[in-house]
Amino acid sequence: MSVDWRRSTWKQFGAAIDMLADAIHLCPEHLWTVEVYKDSEDERFGQFWFVSYHTLKWLDQFLEGVTKGFKPPAPFIVGALPEQPYTKNQVVEYLGACRKKCQTTIESLTDERAGQILVFDWMEPSFLELQLYCMRHVQEHAAQLSLILGQHGVTGTDWVASARSENI
Repeated sequence: MSVDWRRSTWKQFGAAIDMLADAIHLCPEHLWTVEVYKDSEDERFGQFWFVSYHTLKWLDQFLEGVTKGFKPPAPFIVGALPEQPYTKNQVVEYLGACRKKCQTTIESLTDERAGQILVFDWMEPSFLELQLYCMRHVQEHAAQLSLILGQHGVTGTDWVASARSENI
């Protein structure tokens, strides 16, 4: 029996991204800056909008396989907070681009690229392991955001078993 591990990996990675998308789409404007967790450096790092952006920035960077010097698309910045929170529309647009990039990256992954070793300060994974690590990171933050929404009476989040076929 032959298993299409690329398709299986995408279906689960895409499901994690779709759960993140659900949380972002369901977030009402008045919760966009609510504290998801306390951050000792700056409270904004723990706010809903920033956790959403942070998740997408790392998704984008890990899909590139870049260990240093990554720059997300404008208006997003690295290494500093923007003057104003990113808007929900900006984050949703970035989310859509990252989802497409993820599907393309996973489904076209070669054995050579999958086995490429990357060196980060905290680990030295293969490119494939980095993608699985990233999938766990996306799911972690999707769960945090969903929990915050539930605690504020926002309903509509649910488990996504497999990547949706339509774009988000």
